[in-house]
Amino acid sequence: MDEKYPKIKVKLTGEDGNAFAIISRVRSALCKGKVSDEEIAAFTKEAESGNYDNVLQTCMRWVKCR
Repeated sequence: MDEKYPKIKVKLTGEDGNAFAIISRVRSALCKGKVSDEEIAAFTKEAESGNYDNVLQTCMRWVKCR
């Protein structure tokens, strides 16, 4: 799978499994990676548009998850 921002890495394992905590962690990483506010808003909208599985799939499409 090719991530949109492969240089941005986010640890998901062993962390809080709450969907909003995961979204927040990825948003923070995108911000630190100097991704535009518009792109971060697009990520958030996509991640929040479905169930928990959608959150995880969206994160894996946008950043490198470990």
